[in-house]
Amino acid sequence: MDKELMLPDEAIAARIHWVRGQKVMVDADLAKLYNVPTKRLNEQVKRNPDRFPEDFMFVLNETEWQALRSQNATSMGRGGRRYPPMVFTEHGVLMLSSILNSERAVAVNIRIMRVFVQMNRILQNDLELQIRLERMEGRQEGRDEAIAHLFDTVKQLMEKPAGERKRLGYRGGDDV
Repeated sequence: MDKELMLPDEAIAARIHWVRGQKVMVDADLAKLYNVPTKRLNEQVKRNPDRFPEDFMFVLNETEWQALRSQNATSMGRGGRRYPPMVFTEHGVLMLSSILNSERAVAVNIRIMRVFVQMNRILQNDLELQIRLERMEGRQEGRDEAIAHLFDTVKQLMEKPAGERKRLGYRGGDDV
């Protein structure tokens, strides 16, 4: 089996980035996995524009590219890219296997899709946990308000009223 195909899932997951609120993979990372030059991968994409709408693939703007480069500590000197990279969403990665007709492309896509599925499950579990925590916080806030009200009431009852109070009960002798 190829060395790239033996990468652990974590190594593939590390190549998945968040851009514009979507999980994406950079063309150069995908080209390495597919064992093709980035230029050839991009040529195939450009030859099949109908297969890659905006929600499947897009080109990073300068700000996004700089942010991604700084996250990955990519060289910004000579020999680097001249143009911002294309990035592919989960659906775009899946579409790549249809234009890169090789056994390796299919095998790599299967691995990548499995990693995307694992990430989606983790994110779903995180979302469910977040919802549960928010519900618990809401319940606790209601209890905190009720407890605060109870303490205020008890404090009012414990305070001595200003002025003299009329005595109640039996009074002997002159106290009438």
